[in-house]
Amino acid sequence: MGTSAMVSLLAALDKDGDGKVSASELRRCVAATLGDDDVLSNEELLTADGDGLLDLPDLLAGAGEDEEDQERERCLREAFAMYADEGSRRITPGSLGRMLGKVLQENEWLDEKECRAMICRFDLDGDGVLSFHEFAVMMMMA
Repeated sequence: MGTSAMVSLLAALDKDGDGKVSASELRRCVAATLGDDDVLSNEELLTADGDGLLDLPDLLAGAGEDEEDQERERCLREAFAMYADEGSRRITPGSLGRMLGKVLQENEWLDEKECRAMICRFDLDGDGVLSFHEFAVMMMMA
């Protein structure tokens, strides 16, 4: 994940805006995404500086981009573009439904309500659509 993606991820997770993600903020995000309230303890949040708070330097520590990272991001961007609404460059319930309609069999069609529910699961900022960075987080969790 590139630096700009890490900055966006940090901003999406940092609910109190202090530039750091606490274990409780991360736990809330994981619980909202995975539906599990007990997946991360304070002791499990390891950071580069040992303060227990995840910040940009922690994310960047040891995360130097190599060719493999760049290729992964290129592939993610291509996949995202297939699902994204061209006008907003976001995955909307409508754009998700259109793409899934192309790849799923007719009897597996998802309606807009189901697409909205799928998006909600990974919508870190709660705006009802998936940005590239939210899509990347989703794909890394798969």
